Amino acid sequence: MTLRFLLFQIRRPNDPMRANEVAAFSWALGCPRSQITVIDLINDPPGTATLAAHDMVIIGGAGDFSVPKGGPWLEGALDAMRTLDALSKPAFASCWGFQALARALGGTVVTDHGRAELGTLMLQLTESGLKDPLFRQLGASFYAQVGHHDTVDVLPPNAISLARSSLVDNHAFRIAGKPIYATQFHPELRPVEMKQRLRSYPQYVKNIAGVSVDTFFASLRETPKANNLLKAFVTSFFGA
Repeated sequence: MTLRFLLFQIRRPNDPMRANEVAAFSWALGCPRSQITVIDLINDPPGTATLAAHDMVIIGGAGDFSVPKGGPWLEGALDAMRTLDALSKPAFASCWGFQALARALGGTVVTDHGRAELGTLMLQLTESGLKDPLFRQLGASFYAQVGHHDTVDVLPPNAISLARSSLVDNHAFRIAGKPIYATQFHPELRPVEMKQRLRSYPQYVKNIAGVSVDTFFASLRETPKANNLLKAFVTSFFGA
């Protein structure tokens, strides 16, 4: 079965991480890049026909954009996510996508530098996460790659909390009764991709971690359980 993936990308045309993100999701999904169609969510949010033409939607991160800061493009992007929810389209959102999906469906997202996180962090499953057919494979605690300064403060009414960190209560959720999951952490990233991203955005290391780039890079570790989530999602909902 050849699945058709649609990636909602939130990046400037000159962002060097545009191709990096596609490659990361291609690796995490275990599919060739040719199976991933990229949509510019800022300038060209998809309509219902485009969503219907693909099997699964992925909502990625953002190099220079913030849900709380917003902009004239944000409402169109959020409308696309509300359509996903209305269609019960299989979807997986990470980082910015996690925040935007939460906002689109009635949650609250804030910029809070006191709860900013960066690096390989230990996360814990909630009671619901321990029972969830997708997340329970992670065990009670697991490592994942994380990078954010915006935080989902309040989940949408129909969201079920699945994971948290020592600093942030909402690190993952699913929409009740629908094949829609979202994570603040990056299941598509390994240390190699984290290093590539942060070489393009070194200010994040200084502002959040407060150490040199070399010291920060040395602290990263592999995250095999988190990295298996997207393949597990595909297997769970498509049997592929």
